[in-house]
Amino acid sequence: MDKHHITALLPEYLDNLLSERQRKNVAAHLKDCKVCSQELDELKTVFTAFEREKEMIPSDKLRTDFFEQIEQEKQHSSKVVSMNTASIHRKNNWATNFLKIAAGVALLVGVYFFGKQQQAQRSGKEIAQLTDETHAFKQTAMLSLMGNKSASKRIQGVNFIAEFPEPDEAIVSALADRMLHDENTNVRRTAVEVLSEFTTSETVKDSFIKALKTEKDPGIQITIIQVLGKMQEKKAAAAMQYLLEQDDTQPYVKEELELVLPNII
Repeated sequence: MDKHHITALLPEYLDNLLSERQRKNVAAHLKDCKVCSQELDELKTVFTAFEREKEMIPSDKLRTDFFEQIEQEKQHSSKVVSMNTASIHRKNNWATNFLKIAAGVALLVGVYFFGKQQQAQRSGKEIAQLTDETHAFKQTAMLSLMGNKSASKRIQGVNFIAEFPEPDEAIVSALADRMLHDENTNVRRTAVEVLSEFTTSETVKDSFIKALKTEKDPGIQITIIQVLGKMQEKKAAAAMQYLLEQDDTQPYVKEELELVLPNII
């Protein structure tokens, strides 16, 4: 099976045995994969044929003949073997058959669980592969939107980070770049708001500190000052002091700096 196909998951998908997350991933894959979609259609055809197949019930004559043959076999055995021998034989035969049945059941159980384990491993690998492909697609879409000429598209790309519970360094760096260098004030403001959710990242901290020296919009300046103040980021003290000393810094921005600076020095 091609590593990009998920045909092994389709039977469980049809039987509703997958988790909700797996079902969504498989459904998303089926929209774009003709091979897997065709395989799903063929499976549906087979399952439908099984459901329509009528159960064959043996005729009365066949049942009668079967029981007559069993009776003849019992009579033949009783003629050949004596009562004592037959009794011993039945006990031994019962013990032997019991052991055979027990061994058979154990073998079946072992094969069943081995098969389930193998299937789970295959499913896990395929779901992981599918998840990686989806993540890569989302990341490409996000970066593409953030590089769009339209400011509204760039804002959409910045907000797309909600699709990443744990964004990697490439995504965080791309957002920081929008915050520092985008020509549109609304895009920069949106980037600041989004990045404020990931303040444990050193890249985010350093970008906020750098933005204090480059950002000219007072509203964005105050947002960054408040975020750094809440973080109590001591490395931001020098940048805040620099902004406080600039003649073009708005009075209400300086007031915010004077409130926050004593708490982080």
